[in-house]
Amino acid sequence: MKTIIKAFLGLSTVLCATAAQATTLEKVQKNGVLTCGTNAATAGFSLPDNDGKWTGFVVDYCRAVAAAVLGDAQKVKFIPLTPKDRFTALQSGEIDILAHNATWTSSRDSTLGILFAGTYFYDGQGFMVRKSDNIAAIKDLNGASICVTQGTTTELNIADYFRGQNITYTSVGFADEESVVKAFEEGRCDAMSADSSTLNASRMRMAKPDDSVVLPDLISKEPLGPVVRQGDDQWFNIAKWTLYILVAAEEFGVTSQNVDEMKSSANPNIGRLLGVEGSIGKDFGLKDTWTADVIKQVGNYGEIFDRSIGKDSPLKISRGANDLWNKGGLQYAPPIR
Repeated sequence: MKTIIKAFLGLSTVLCATAAQATTLEKVQKNGVLTCGTNAATAGFSLPDNDGKWTGFVVDYCRAVAAAVLGDAQKVKFIPLTPKDRFTALQSGEIDILAHNATWTSSRDSTLGILFAGTYFYDGQGFMVRKSDNIAAIKDLNGASICVTQGTTTELNIADYFRGQNITYTSVGFADEESVVKAFEEGRCDAMSADSSTLNASRMRMAKPDDSVVLPDLISKEPLGPVVRQGDDQWFNIAKWTLYILVAAEEFGVTSQNVDEMKSSANPNIGRLLGVEGSIGKDFGLKDTWTADVIKQVGNYGEIFDRSIGKDSPLKISRGANDLWNKGGLQYAPPIR
């Protein structure tokens, strides 16, 4: 009897260990869908249209990951999350990856059991005010009430900056961005603060966008990027290198339109990028065509930027720090070799 019990316990241990070792990649491929947590409603970055189809900059990043691991950029289930519950959803396994306008910080990397897999958008925190109030700079906000989203770095940045500048203010917090915008439009605060990209997107969705203006001053660095759970190095590398592939493709002139013909390029960098040379498929546990699938189905970094938030979009956000490194920006992909 003891022998049987020991055998049963041993088998249970093996089964539990096997289950525990199931990777995120295995889970996603088994389910046939990538579950992506994203912003609830940020124009240009993450927003469902009238037919329920999600579009935007971070949405396309998730589609790129789906193309990489499933071969189909449309196999994504989007879960809208507020800043307050986004990391909990990732920690609990409710989502496979978080593509939110979340700022990469040391405390988040070290205390939440998560990892930021690069920076897909370099941003900074700013302020939006009403034109009629004639506020030209942050110093003019002394004594103002400021609407913010709770559970974000926004609150901490304001507290640090205003204390350092000896500026007084009243913080008016709300659970999500949509509530912040509504409160600002209703005059419940003198200004609203968020990442500059979010402010510009919010302004475009207002009933009277020309009545408000985003101040030029920024008070922080806000590197925004995709997030995964700690403890799964393979998935972390896939999330990270999907972003780098998008950036490298733009650098080497590989687009969604010419990716097939570029496979015959004499440039060895392009050959390795597209899996014609080297072992980029084997290295990541994916098909040899995964990088070409990503670029063909979603486009390179520049294509995604331009159509979602850049020159071909209503937002028309300039590339600035998000331009390629050889064009004065910060976007830079490590060597593929």
